[in-house]
Amino acid sequence: MNDAASLLAQDSLAYAMLHAARVCVAVRAGRSLTESLAEVRASLPAGARGAIQDLAFRTMRARGAADAVLAEFATRMPPQALVRELLCIALALLDGVRCDGAACTSPPYPPFTVVDQAVTAIASQRDTVAARGFVNAVLRSVLRQSERVSAVLSANEAARLNYPVWWIARLRRAYPEQWQAILAAGQCAAPLTLRVNRRRSSLADYLALLEEAGLAARTLGESAVCLERARPVDEIPGFAAGLVSVQDEAAQRAAALLDAHSGQRVLDACAAPGGKAAHLLELADLDLTALDVSALRLRRVADNFARLGLLARLVEGDAGEPAGWWDGRHFDRILADLPCTASGIVRRHPDVRWLRRETDIKALSSRQQQILDALWSVLAPGGKLLIVTCSVFPEEGTLLARDFARRHGDAASAADVGQLLPEAMPDADHDGLFFALFDKTA
Repeated sequence: MNDAASLLAQDSLAYAMLHAARVCVAVRAGRSLTESLAEVRASLPAGARGAIQDLAFRTMRARGAADAVLAEFATRMPPQALVRELLCIALALLDGVRCDGAACTSPPYPPFTVVDQAVTAIASQRDTVAARGFVNAVLRSVLRQSERVSAVLSANEAARLNYPVWWIARLRRAYPEQWQAILAAGQCAAPLTLRVNRRRSSLADYLALLEEAGLAARTLGESAVCLERARPVDEIPGFAAGLVSVQDEAAQRAAALLDAHSGQRVLDACAAPGGKAAHLLELADLDLTALDVSALRLRRVADNFARLGLLARLVEGDAGEPAGWWDGRHFDRILADLPCTASGIVRRHPDVRWLRRETDIKALSSRQQQILDALWSVLAPGGKLLIVTCSVFPEEGTLLARDFARRHGDAASAADVGQLLPEAMPDADHDGLFFALFDKTA
């Protein structure tokens, strides 16, 4: 970081824009938003982290529009990647350029403030200070020529909807009646939904604790509590004491579907960060193995279990290669939360749409089938396998389950759950997930 950056007030919009731009540069280069934010935030004051994250998320939701507008108004972009990303952040904050749909609320800052702070941010860096006039000119041109902006967005569906062309086309084919609602749900900011740990509290008791703390919330399902306003986990009553965990309401359905009973041997095959495994342990006394290919991610599972007061066997290994970790004893229940495109959780990870490529779907589908075939071999006769993907693409859902059943004559469908599409309504606020439950008949 340049010394000049330290001259920016840490509570200023310019400071947040500068560091959010660094995050967006990393995402443009192929890094995930989660990883990029974690790296930047670790070295920044706590008071600035929320604003930086908010700007980065807003920009990912408006990147299609911002890129299209820049292509129209900035035909000669300076070579520094930071300039482009800072302009995208500024455009994401301007009314008329931001995303189309449910996430478009009133702009958080007046236009003149956005322009002024963008110029201040770019001028604070020695290697970009020469671009301050360019940034100022582009943003003021955009503000003066709103009809031209509207024409750009009207002519470009990917820009107007803020999704890649291939993503829109696939959803339109798969869900001819719902594709627009799916895209709109992905543009909404995700709620902060909690799962109450039944070993340490009840839904009623925890709601009373929230009321005592002056926090408004609503219930979603049997154990889910949705806060009206998101807040850091260290400000959530009882979080440190293990009373609750952060988990989307749709994801909370997995434990009930798997229907594990005390004493059973259970495998969570792709466990990290451990939310679904923890939920299973909160509901029954299980001999549970949490398996993950990453030792680093398994440490997150261990941390979550420790906070919740839960015990399980943590094993590093590839779910698709049981020879490296299986002890020869079959499992009564297996949860297969498979690696996927994450197309059903775009509202939580808005960068996914820009990082994924259409060719990823075929590659991931092959990997998913490999894992499922391997896991089926370690499931006991009479046992249950629950397939879960956080996707809305049929290749990772209905087609995945169909092909699996065709390959295994002893796999009987045990529940007609199928594809859960994302929703953002007061009484149904959840991500898009796919579930398929199979009984092993022999």
